[in-house]
Amino acid sequence: MQDVPLTLQMVRERVGALYAGKTVATRQADDADRQSYGEVVARVERLASALAAAGVRPGDRVATFAWNSQRHLELYLAVPCMGAVLHTLNIRLHPDQIRWIANHAEDTIVFVDASVAPAWEKIGEVGSVRQVVVMDDVSPSGRTWGPVIAGAVDYEDFLGAGEAAYAWPRLDERQAAAMCYTSGTTGDPKGVVYSHRSATLHTLGTLFTDTLGLSERDVVLPVVPMFHANAWGVAYGAAMTGASLALPARFMDPASVAALVAEERVTMSAGVPTVWFGVLQAIRDGQVDPESLESLERLVVGGSAVPEALMRGFDELGVRIVQAWGMTETSPLGSLANVKTTVAPEDELRTRLSQGLVAPTLSVRIVSETEQVAPWDGETMGELQISGPWIADAYYDPAAEDGRGGAERFADDDGRRWLRTGDVAVIDGQGYISLVDRTKDLVKSGGEWISTLELENLLVAHPSVVEAAVIAVPHPKWAERPLACVVLTGEEAATEAELLAYLGEHVARWQVPDAVVFVAEVPKTSVGKFDKKVLRNQYREYALPDA
Repeated sequence: MQDVPLTLQMVRERVGALYAGKTVATRQADDADRQSYGEVVARVERLASALAAAGVRPGDRVATFAWNSQRHLELYLAVPCMGAVLHTLNIRLHPDQIRWIANHAEDTIVFVDASVAPAWEKIGEVGSVRQVVVMDDVSPSGRTWGPVIAGAVDYEDFLGAGEAAYAWPRLDERQAAAMCYTSGTTGDPKGVVYSHRSATLHTLGTLFTDTLGLSERDVVLPVVPMFHANAWGVAYGAAMTGASLALPARFMDPASVAALVAEERVTMSAGVPTVWFGVLQAIRDGQVDPESLESLERLVVGGSAVPEALMRGFDELGVRIVQAWGMTETSPLGSLANVKTTVAPEDELRTRLSQGLVAPTLSVRIVSETEQVAPWDGETMGELQISGPWIADAYYDPAAEDGRGGAERFADDDGRRWLRTGDVAVIDGQGYISLVDRTKDLVKSGGEWISTLELENLLVAHPSVVEAAVIAVPHPKWAERPLACVVLTGEEAATEAELLAYLGEHVARWQVPDAVVFVAEVPKTSVGKFDKKVLRNQYREYALPDA
């Protein structure tokens, strides 16, 4: 058989040859800017040429600091396909973290959206960056930005300096294509480097009917940021299959998201639960017309567990939520909760609320506290470990041998390399994964484990609760006990006693939190997950009532 390198050049070549007439729409303040894939691919040629003229060489890191837009897509296609490494910087991280990441990755050129230029300037000097290019996402024409960053050049001017044709190099499928850093909730962020081979296989993986099911007939809205785990691979998957793209840019409020769905006739979208809770609440408050979602068929929701209340709410609107699980280290597609025909009708909702079946070509296992591989019985808990061709094999560490670090997060067994995910899970007899908690979030009370995730899902299902996070706090007798931090709707005020009694109807008495504190908002990480370390620090000396 022919030995053809698996590289992202396949995506660029295919979308240009077969789907030149399909649309890429980027949301703007008053409308959407629409261009064809053919126009985008022509601009990608000029961009690659301009990057080469600017001194970008194979292996150089080219960073982005930007929202989801056509220009960001152009960088997605040009940078890896010319042999450089696309590094998407997370604009929501603290400036000190971003500076650390950019220096650690040794970024050479950074492309910055004008709307986040002030945030870039707060970062300070990054020694390896020799050029900043500003992409105007503020003015309607995209060409009238001022000198928002000293010494920067305009993206369109930069692009215009390139040639109309670029001689694309032949790439090794195992060379680096892109890199992302974890959000660094514990310790410094960790870099994950994706190869062309892993990224291409992951792109193909998004096209399976029982994964994301992307097809040419779709109009895809990636609400998940392009600066977070490569937008879950949705941008590459859409381009590979010719699905039109609707890109929200900086307009991420519920009304703007719903308007973009309606204007572009979006059929599929992907994002974290908080975004869709906002849309659902806006519909219930009369701020968004539910008819605006008429074209929407399915939502892939991940990043944190999908509450039953959210799933039921969209079921009522005729939109099916498919829960997905993954990590930066898994590219990130790991598993999806599509329902097999062998699942009994009474188990369908439970199955949809699980993390689903592992994606094709990947393998999973549960490893217990005693380092034994656990059976798939739906009861035996352990750490979820995963292996496969788009799973990280090490973290990027320039100080380590061959740049490979993070040995403690990986296991070698049976001739395979396994990523230790840090998630506690069970797997049932049909292969459905259900996360119990993160290892660091579990509460160990009197030697028994309590799942904070289960308690949170129950609380959010209560009509008076908008958000809920459960954390462990010290206890003199039981070592740890759960504390619930709850955000109320404001319409139906529930008391602490009512919520504790409600939980007592669903879980064992010893699992019910000792107290409830009412908060204005649960703090969140840069990617919209609950930031429990902030809560743990805030309530580390909280005095629980006597048992």
